[in-house]
Amino acid sequence: MTLNIRRKRATNTLTQDRKFGTDGIRGPVDSTMNPLFVTKLGWAAGSVLKEEGISRVLIGKDTRISGYMLESALQAGFISSGMDVTLLGPLPTPAVAYLAKSNNQVGVVISASHNLFEDNGIKFFTRDGHKFSSDLEKRIELKITQPISTVKSINLGKANRLNDAQEQYVEFCKSATPNLDLTNLSILLDCANGATYSVAPKVFRDLGADVTTIGADPDGININQNCGSTSPDFLAGEMAKGSYDIGIAFDGDGDRILIVGKSGKVLDGDDLLYLLTSARIDKSEDFQGEGVVGTLMTNKALENHFKDLNINFTRTDVGDKYVLQELLRKSWSIGGEPSGHIICLDASSTGDAVIAALKILEHSKDQLFDVETILHKFERFPQTLININVEDVNEVIMNNSFRAALKDTEALLGDLGRVLIRPSGTEPLIRIMVESHNAEVADESARFLADLASSI
Repeated sequence: MTLNIRRKRATNTLTQDRKFGTDGIRGPVDSTMNPLFVTKLGWAAGSVLKEEGISRVLIGKDTRISGYMLESALQAGFISSGMDVTLLGPLPTPAVAYLAKSNNQVGVVISASHNLFEDNGIKFFTRDGHKFSSDLEKRIELKITQPISTVKSINLGKANRLNDAQEQYVEFCKSATPNLDLTNLSILLDCANGATYSVAPKVFRDLGADVTTIGADPDGININQNCGSTSPDFLAGEMAKGSYDIGIAFDGDGDRILIVGKSGKVLDGDDLLYLLTSARIDKSEDFQGEGVVGTLMTNKALENHFKDLNINFTRTDVGDKYVLQELLRKSWSIGGEPSGHIICLDASSTGDAVIAALKILEHSKDQLFDVETILHKFERFPQTLININVEDVNEVIMNNSFRAALKDTEALLGDLGRVLIRPSGTEPLIRIMVESHNAEVADESARFLADLASSI
């Protein structure tokens, strides 16, 4: 259960300070992500990258109407620093990461991911297709505080366009599961009116599936609007109207995925990690020397499942970049978040919703793609998540009364539950999550803490 409680509008957040959060820099286009700032961000990033001997950058975007404006602003900033720019047009975030790696160039995505169209943001990828390190982000933040100093005219960058970017990404996706045949499989795709609207249907149709699309008519303002992975009930409702074998929902920039089974059950990232790992066990593929990375939000039942199977499991802070960092550190290949960020490093350098969908289909083909049958043994602990808008997140978290109540709640739950309190990395929110083997206990405890936080 997830609730959102709105309170006073925040006045001091990461995005309004124009600093990197858990997934790049993002915020409202009419304030934080205005074209003047984005131009300077392009200049700052370009200047730092030039110091690293990097002189070319790829720029992709999702389907937001502001993308046209910010693409021009970002391009101008990079060119002013002496960087050459290649424009990719509308493309999923993981596609930009793939093209960055395959072309040995830095990649930049103009997207606010699952946010609505009023927001936009910038994400950066290295030449390895991974998100920028915290150190590199801090160097860019520092550069932003300095006056723009355009290079001499003879050293200005140039711009061109890669016309077959979508085609390259489609072929890359299909190569991830070369033996997958989806002939006669009926799929309902919800593309969130976002960046996957063109490429995702083509990938699945090329593999033989009978594809019906919803949320595949972007108009610049309908991205993530009551559709996509943030609104799975829409896909579930549409599934009930037809005869589909499986439903797949992406978010606006194509790095999150949720799946809806034939009977209408919504599968989140924890379910998908269970599917991927169970398939390897069923096929007698061991995890010797490997494991799975989740986050602080990963359901305790999934952790217990891995423990029962002698599969290593570790948690990171919330954010797919932290999952990726831990996978790379441990040389593991599978990780993800309940929100639907699924990373399969054996196929992609970052979280990729299309790749994850193909992997799920590949691992479920022996069960005739019936994902719900595979999940019948997985019983998660009930969770209640409440999001609260607050003026000062730290004031709430450090409040003595709130800390005492938190300690009492944790003692009440004992080993049969847990509490997680954290600030959002992208929005002015405090997130309160309570998990318990008893749904009523989880709900009551979360509401108690939320009421207290709202009164501070």
